[in-house]
Amino acid sequence: MHSKKEGNVLTLSGKSSGKIKLPGIFFTEYDPELIKRAVLAIESAGFQPQGVKPKAGMNTSAETRMNRDLPQMQRTINVGHARLPRKKNRRGLLAGVVARVPQAVGGRAAHPPKKEKKLEEKINKKEKRKALHSAIASSLNETLVRDRHSFGEKVVLPLIVEDKFEKITKTKNVVKTLKDLNVYRDVETAKQKRRIRAGKGKMRGRKYKKKKSLLIVTSENCDVYKAARNLEGTDVCAVKNLNTKLFAPGTKAGRLTLWTSGAVKKLGEIK
Repeated sequence: MHSKKEGNVLTLSGKSSGKIKLPGIFFTEYDPELIKRAVLAIESAGFQPQGVKPKAGMNTSAETRMNRDLPQMQRTINVGHARLPRKKNRRGLLAGVVARVPQAVGGRAAHPPKKEKKLEEKINKKEKRKALHSAIASSLNETLVRDRHSFGEKVVLPLIVEDKFEKITKTKNVVKTLKDLNVYRDVETAKQKRRIRAGKGKMRGRKYKKKKSLLIVTSENCDVYKAARNLEGTDVCAVKNLNTKLFAPGTKAGRLTLWTSGAVKKLGEIK
């Protein structure tokens, strides 16, 4: 748990411009198991249901070869053939091809995936809220943050900047501010660690594996969104849209977070 009750507010050039009272959310107890549950619940909401057609593998001409000249009760399987349904009108290598039954080569799947399966994990509202508060508090834990991010030794958490930051419209000005705050090194590290994914995911819209870097929290939707969105691994979010996954990507808490002073004030209004 963090002991400080006030945080330093920095200017765009990295100089101190005053103090701000930190809301109680910043002092919530760290609960990694609860944070993990909340993140997995958020991720499960994005799963896409998958399944096969109800009659997949059954629309064939296959039938069991029987002596049709005898009455129904006396029909027997032809000698020399296993008791399996086989496709009709096949010659040569395709003669006697088995279909329909799951236990034979070429048969249908025994227990294919069902699109009716419920994939979304549930979590109680109070647990979800407590997990978010715990994840926010973990962003003040210097040990956790330095385990997954690289930034200046003199940086003091929480990192709070004046509200002028929200009005920046150029990416180069955002970069200059982050350099003055001694946190841009983490963005460069994320850019260096970007790599091509191994496997078929390259062909499915996720060619690159990327590292998460800085999280910027603002009081509301503002100009800095467009200015900072192109920085590698950087996320920008308003206070009202915060969730546990933003503070704990991959269920691991302790994300380097840059707050505006207006965002900190609005966070204090949340119950």
